[in-house]
Amino acid sequence: MLAVLAIVAPVFGLIILGYLSGRLAWLSPAAEKGVAEFAFSLAIPALLFKTVATAEFADLSVVGVWGSYFGTVGIIWLLAALTTTRILHRPAQDGPSIAISSAFGNLLMLGLPLTMATYGNAATATIALILSIHAPTLWLTATLHAGLVDREANQSARDLISNLVRDLSRNPIIIAIALGALWRVTTLTLPAPILTMLTLLAQSGVAAALIALGLSLVKAEIKGQAPTLSSIVLLKLIAMPTIAYLLASQVFQLSPVSQGVITIFASVPTGANAFLFASKSGRAINSASGAIALGTVLSAVTISILLAIIQH
Repeated sequence: MLAVLAIVAPVFGLIILGYLSGRLAWLSPAAEKGVAEFAFSLAIPALLFKTVATAEFADLSVVGVWGSYFGTVGIIWLLAALTTTRILHRPAQDGPSIAISSAFGNLLMLGLPLTMATYGNAATATIALILSIHAPTLWLTATLHAGLVDREANQSARDLISNLVRDLSRNPIIIAIALGALWRVTTLTLPAPILTMLTLLAQSGVAAALIALGLSLVKAEIKGQAPTLSSIVLLKLIAMPTIAYLLASQVFQLSPVSQGVITIFASVPTGANAFLFASKSGRAINSASGAIALGTVLSAVTISILLAIIQH
């Protein structure tokens, strides 16, 4: 149990520190924005560039990693869509927002620090594979799902995909992963000064991301229809890690480290991108916001239990 606390306490401690900094006005609104921009425009991209450019993939199964994690995403997405119409009796148009809230985990702010704290550098290859297509895959899925159920949409599928590609091409996270992959193709070694600079940025990025997550919770509200919010939280925190572990261990039979990374990534609460999508579509906005806030609070318990099982 002490080993689990050694992993969980610092991570959630920084989230709490960020929340208190915002709630008690220890940081100004300008500083809050600055922390988030630094984390996601410089520090985390530096971490991902370094990870992709230098990670040792060895015998890691790309099909196995992607199949385990994104296969789980597909199952959860289908369950969420069916739950929306069959159990919650909500319009099918609410399905994309509820599905992305149930499947889009906060991998950068929470999953990354937790997996690195648990497995260290051994986790970097699996992390890089998942993060390289995580956001594009789920945004594309949500966009196509919305276009499918909303027959009155004015945009064609081509326009939807074109807009998505344009948005992602400006995303610092996506750019960093792409540049890291291109550097890897050159087979060149990163110069020592650049590697040191990236390492320093990467080290600060984890803390900045956790503080930014805490700050974001100040404005998040736990409200919305209780059945919808409960469904999202159950799918995200319970069903998703369970399915991910079964696929990684029983179907694709990945290494213990890859199994652990995939399961932890699947266990983290809803990420902010789900709220952004819900806001953009105007569907299930309160439930998406509530899933982030309530899910983050509850995940302190569910992730601790999960890590205790993994450690055992």
